[in-house]
Amino acid sequence: MFVASKILWDIVDPEIILAVALLVGAVLLWTRWRRVGRALTTGAILVLCLVSIFPVGHWLYHALENRFPPLAVVPADIDGIIVLGGSFNLNRTAERDQVALKDSADRLTTFVTLARRHGDARLLFAGGTASLRPGSLLTEAADAKRLFTELGLDTARIEFENRSRNTYENALFAYQLAKPAVGERWLLITSASHMPRAVGCFRRVGWEVIAYPVDYKTTKDLTYLGGLNIGTKLATLSRAAHEWVGLVAYYLMGRTTTIFPAPASEPGAEGSAALAQS
Repeated sequence: MFVASKILWDIVDPEIILAVALLVGAVLLWTRWRRVGRALTTGAILVLCLVSIFPVGHWLYHALENRFPPLAVVPADIDGIIVLGGSFNLNRTAERDQVALKDSADRLTTFVTLARRHGDARLLFAGGTASLRPGSLLTEAADAKRLFTELGLDTARIEFENRSRNTYENALFAYQLAKPAVGERWLLITSASHMPRAVGCFRRVGWEVIAYPVDYKTTKDLTYLGGLNIGTKLATLSRAAHEWVGLVAYYLMGRTTTIFPAPASEPGAEGSAALAQS
């Protein structure tokens, strides 16, 4: 299933679809199927123009990021803090012998800040590797331990889950490692756009967490500054589409019980107790 999900995304990634359409269309222009080639090429160019003019990716991101509101006040008596992986470039770390971060590093800085603020809370990092290479020794947990040590955080306080390859396994293996008691209050830190799928997975394994979204890519009121940067906007569309495809796929695979998980106080939000019995 893990390999299949990787292949599926390569098939539906907007960047790959447009690149293939342009390439195939250009080739067909020099064959007897030139009409098909013109249609493919023209269609791909029109889509690129629309993406460069209209903030399609930002619209998709905005809906994801606003699903779970920022946590205004962190409860003083929280029992634990979880942060999900996804912020490390494992290959670059190995090649350069320096911890290499992606643009979702807000997850880590927030985790360190909250860890220092809540000295009695249990701490858990969940992240293995999404590599398709068999036997890969690179894990985000190892990079996280190195980074937290360099930042002066006592890693003896932190439990590191290093087997997970995706969001569902993050939730499942973290739950097995933490073994939270009924009624415990745990914060879940991940990117705002990723929070709906993450919360859905944690609920599916029977763990109701408190969402602490970070790493926002859009403004609260979706301010659009314009510009015709096709590369940036296409990348934004691709990343937003990845999350929406993930939401649908996880629902179809039974890893969440709703396509678009909501805060627990809203209609359609799952109850962790009911899910734990499923």
